[in-house]
Amino acid sequence: MDTAQKIKELRKSAGMTRKEFSEHTGIPIRTLEDWEAARRTPPEYIPRLIDYQLKYEKLMQEKEVKNAEE
Repeated sequence: MDTAQKIKELRKSAGMTRKEFSEHTGIPIRTLEDWEAARRTPPEYIPRLIDYQLKYEKLMQEKEVKNAEE
């Protein structure tokens, strides 16, 4: 999977529009659009960092739900 597709898949897996994803990650919307359209390529570590961020947030949400149930 190329970088453009990876960025798009991460955004879609988070269930966010480009605008929402931009606000959530702090990445300018124009930059996201350029990355997803493959007009520009982010450094190779960026998709990994975004993936880690989303996974961390999901784990924290699951932990909060679990703690609320106890």
